[in-house]
Amino acid sequence: MKHEWRKAEKDWYLSKQPTLLTLPALNFITIEGQGDPNQPDFGEHVAALYPVAYQLRMALKRGELGEPYEYTVYPLEGVWTTTDGSRGADLNKAALKYKIMLRQPDRLTATDFDQALADVQAKKTNPYFDQLSWETYSEGQVLQTIHQGPFDDEPATFAQLQTVLTEQNLQVIPTMGDYWHREIYLTDARRTAPERAKTLLRYRVQPK
Repeated sequence: MKHEWRKAEKDWYLSKQPTLLTLPALNFITIEGQGDPNQPDFGEHVAALYPVAYQLRMALKRGELGEPYEYTVYPLEGVWTTTDGSRGADLNKAALKYKIMLRQPDRLTATDFDQALADVQAKKTNPYFDQLSWETYSEGQVLQTIHQGPFDDEPATFAQLQTVLTEQNLQVIPTMGDYWHREIYLTDARRTAPERAKTLLRYRVQPK
Protein backbone atom coordinates (compact mmCIF):
# COMPACT_ATOMS: atom_id res chain seq x y z
CA MET A 1 0.00 0.00 0.00
CA LYS A 2 1.31 3.44 -0.91
CA HIS A 3 2.27 5.63 2.04
CA GLU A 4 0.57 9.02 1.69
CA TRP A 5 1.72 11.60 4.21
CA ARG A 6 -1.50 13.64 3.93
CA LYS A 7 -3.39 10.66 5.36
CA ALA A 8 -0.86 8.80 7.49
CA GLU A 9 0.67 11.88 9.12
CA LYS A 10 -2.23 14.29 8.91
CA ASP A 11 -1.67 15.62 12.45
CA TRP A 12 1.93 16.53 11.62
CA TYR A 13 1.15 18.55 8.50
CA LEU A 14 -2.47 19.73 8.42
CA SER A 15 -3.03 21.69 11.65
CA LYS A 16 -5.80 24.19 10.87
CA GLN A 17 -5.59 25.68 14.37
CA PRO A 18 -2.52 26.38 16.55
CA THR A 19 -1.43 22.94 17.75
CA LEU A 20 1.26 21.64 20.09
CA LEU A 21 2.85 18.28 19.34
CA THR A 22 6.14 16.41 19.71
CA LEU A 23 7.95 15.10 16.64
CA PRO A 24 10.50 12.25 16.44
CA ALA A 25 13.83 12.22 14.63
CA LEU A 26 13.31 12.53 10.85
CA ASN A 27 15.57 12.28 7.79
CA PHE A 28 16.04 15.10 5.30
CA ILE A 29 17.92 16.01 2.14
CA THR A 30 18.97 19.62 2.77
CA ILE A 31 20.72 22.55 1.14
CA GLU A 32 21.57 26.00 2.52
CA GLY A 33 21.43 29.38 0.84
CA GLN A 34 20.97 33.09 1.33
CA GLY A 35 19.02 35.86 -0.38
CA ASP A 36 15.58 36.78 -1.67
CA PRO A 37 13.55 33.61 -2.40
CA ASN A 38 11.83 35.46 -5.26
CA GLN A 39 15.12 35.47 -7.20
CA PRO A 40 16.18 32.68 -9.61
CA ASP A 41 19.00 31.46 -7.35
CA PHE A 42 16.47 30.15 -4.83
CA GLY A 43 14.81 28.14 -7.58
CA GLU A 44 18.16 26.58 -8.47
CA HIS A 45 18.58 25.47 -4.86
CA VAL A 46 15.11 23.90 -4.83
CA ALA A 47 15.75 22.22 -8.19
CA ALA A 48 18.81 20.45 -6.76
CA LEU A 49 16.70 18.58 -4.20
CA TYR A 50 14.09 16.90 -6.34
CA PRO A 51 16.13 14.71 -8.73
CA VAL A 52 17.83 13.01 -5.76
CA ALA A 53 14.54 12.60 -3.90
CA TYR A 54 12.93 11.02 -6.95
CA GLN A 55 15.97 8.77 -7.50
CA LEU A 56 15.55 7.45 -3.95
CA ARG A 57 11.81 7.07 -4.35
CA MET A 58 12.19 4.97 -7.49
CA ALA A 59 14.94 2.84 -5.94
CA LEU A 60 12.61 2.01 -3.05
CA LYS A 61 9.67 1.36 -5.36
CA ARG A 62 11.74 -1.05 -7.48
CA GLY A 63 12.97 -2.93 -4.41
CA GLU A 64 16.60 -1.95 -4.91
CA LEU A 65 16.95 -0.95 -1.24
CA GLY A 66 15.15 -3.82 0.42
CA GLU A 67 11.46 -4.69 0.35
CA PRO A 68 9.61 -2.59 -2.28
CA TYR A 69 8.06 0.50 -0.76
CA GLU A 70 6.01 3.21 -2.43
CA TYR A 71 5.26 6.65 -1.01
CA THR A 72 4.20 10.16 -1.94
CA VAL A 73 7.14 12.59 -1.99
CA TYR A 74 7.03 14.81 1.08
CA PRO A 75 6.39 18.56 0.74
CA LEU A 76 9.19 21.09 0.45
CA GLU A 77 10.23 22.60 3.78
CA GLY A 78 12.40 25.52 4.78
CA VAL A 79 13.89 26.92 7.99
CA TRP A 80 14.55 30.64 7.97
CA THR A 81 16.34 33.49 9.67
CA THR A 82 18.00 36.75 8.59
CA THR A 83 21.61 37.86 8.67
CA ASP A 84 20.70 41.41 9.71
CA GLY A 85 18.06 40.71 12.37
CA SER A 86 15.18 42.19 10.33
CA ARG A 87 11.72 40.70 10.96
CA GLY A 88 8.03 41.24 10.19
CA ALA A 89 7.13 44.43 8.34
CA ASP A 90 10.80 45.44 8.30
CA LEU A 91 12.00 42.17 6.79
CA ASN A 92 14.90 42.57 4.37
CA LYS A 93 14.43 39.66 1.97
CA ALA A 94 17.93 40.08 0.55
CA ALA A 95 19.26 39.23 4.03
CA LEU A 96 17.25 36.01 4.40
CA LYS A 97 19.23 32.89 5.27
CA TYR A 98 17.59 29.52 4.69
CA LYS A 99 17.94 25.78 4.70
CA ILE A 100 15.46 24.07 2.41
CA MET A 101 14.78 20.36 2.50
CA LEU A 102 12.73 17.32 1.60
CA ARG A 103 11.89 14.74 4.24
CA GLN A 104 12.85 11.13 3.47
CA PRO A 105 11.42 7.79 4.69
CA ASP A 106 12.92 6.35 7.88
CA ARG A 107 14.19 3.26 6.06
CA LEU A 108 16.65 5.29 3.97
CA THR A 109 20.23 5.98 5.10
CA ALA A 110 23.04 8.42 4.37
CA THR A 111 24.66 5.69 2.25
CA ASP A 112 21.51 5.42 0.13
CA PHE A 113 21.57 9.21 -0.30
CA ASP A 114 25.23 9.22 -1.38
CA GLN A 115 24.55 6.60 -4.06
CA ALA A 116 21.43 8.38 -5.33
CA LEU A 117 23.30 11.69 -5.53
CA ALA A 118 26.12 10.04 -7.51
CA ASP A 119 23.58 8.47 -9.90
CA VAL A 120 21.86 11.83 -10.45
CA GLN A 121 25.13 13.70 -11.01
CA ALA A 122 26.04 11.20 -13.71
CA LYS A 123 22.89 12.15 -15.65
CA LYS A 124 21.99 15.73 -14.73
CA THR A 125 23.63 19.06 -13.95
CA ASN A 126 22.89 21.62 -11.28
CA PRO A 127 25.41 24.03 -9.71
CA TYR A 128 24.22 23.08 -6.23
CA PHE A 129 24.27 19.27 -6.30
CA ASP A 130 27.58 19.28 -4.40
CA GLN A 131 26.00 21.29 -1.60
CA LEU A 132 23.27 18.75 -0.81
CA SER A 133 23.48 17.05 2.58
CA TRP A 134 21.77 14.23 4.45
CA GLU A 135 20.55 15.18 7.93
CA THR A 136 18.70 13.34 10.68
CA TYR A 137 17.07 15.85 12.98
CA SER A 138 14.76 15.69 15.99
CA GLU A 139 12.68 18.84 16.35
CA GLY A 140 10.95 17.79 19.56
CA GLN A 141 8.05 19.91 20.82
CA VAL A 142 6.59 22.31 18.26
CA LEU A 143 3.75 24.78 17.90
CA GLN A 144 2.26 25.04 14.43
CA THR A 145 -0.68 26.10 12.29
CA ILE A 146 -1.55 26.50 8.61
CA HIS A 147 -1.31 29.93 7.00
CA GLN A 148 -3.52 30.43 3.95
CA GLY A 149 -2.61 33.28 1.64
CA PRO A 150 0.48 35.10 0.34
CA PHE A 151 3.81 34.66 2.11
CA ASP A 152 3.91 38.40 2.82
CA ASP A 153 0.78 37.98 5.01
CA GLU A 154 2.41 35.40 7.29
CA PRO A 155 3.03 37.87 10.18
CA ALA A 156 -0.69 37.79 11.04
CA THR A 157 -0.57 34.00 11.44
CA PHE A 158 2.66 34.15 13.39
CA ALA A 159 0.88 36.60 15.71
CA GLN A 160 -1.70 33.86 16.45
CA LEU A 161 1.15 31.52 17.42
CA GLN A 162 2.69 34.20 19.61
CA THR A 163 -0.59 34.49 21.51
CA VAL A 164 -0.53 30.75 22.23
CA LEU A 165 3.11 30.96 23.33
CA THR A 166 2.13 33.58 25.89
CA GLU A 167 -0.91 31.63 27.09
CA GLN A 168 1.08 28.39 27.43
CA ASN A 169 4.17 30.07 28.96
CA LEU A 170 6.37 28.80 26.12
CA GLN A 171 9.28 30.30 24.22
CA VAL A 172 10.70 29.77 20.75
CA ILE A 173 14.09 28.07 20.46
CA PRO A 174 16.22 27.86 17.31
CA THR A 175 15.78 24.92 14.94
CA MET A 176 18.54 23.19 12.94
CA GLY A 177 21.12 25.70 14.12
CA ASP A 178 20.09 29.33 14.42
CA TYR A 179 16.97 29.24 12.24
CA TRP A 180 13.95 30.75 13.98
CA HIS A 181 11.01 29.10 12.25
CA ARG A 182 10.04 26.37 9.80
CA GLU A 183 7.71 26.58 6.81
CA ILE A 184 6.22 23.55 5.06
CA TYR A 185 4.78 24.31 1.64
CA LEU A 186 1.56 22.34 1.27
CA THR A 187 0.81 23.82 -2.15
CA ASP A 188 3.05 24.48 -5.15
CA ALA A 189 3.74 28.22 -5.46
CA ARG A 190 4.25 27.80 -9.21
CA ARG A 191 0.71 26.45 -9.71
CA THR A 192 -1.31 28.04 -6.91
CA ALA A 193 -2.72 31.56 -6.73
CA PRO A 194 -1.16 33.43 -3.77
CA GLU A 195 -4.50 33.80 -1.97
CA ARG A 196 -5.02 30.01 -2.10
CA ALA A 197 -1.52 29.01 -1.02
CA LYS A 198 -1.22 26.94 2.17
CA THR A 199 1.91 26.97 4.29
CA LEU A 200 2.38 25.21 7.62
CA LEU A 201 4.18 27.58 9.99
CA ARG A 202 6.05 25.91 12.85
CA TYR A 203 8.00 27.06 15.89
CA ARG A 204 10.23 24.79 17.94
CA VAL A 205 9.31 25.54 21.56
CA GLN A 206 10.13 24.85 25.19
CA PRO A 207 8.79 26.01 28.58
CA LYS A 208 10.04 29.39 29.77
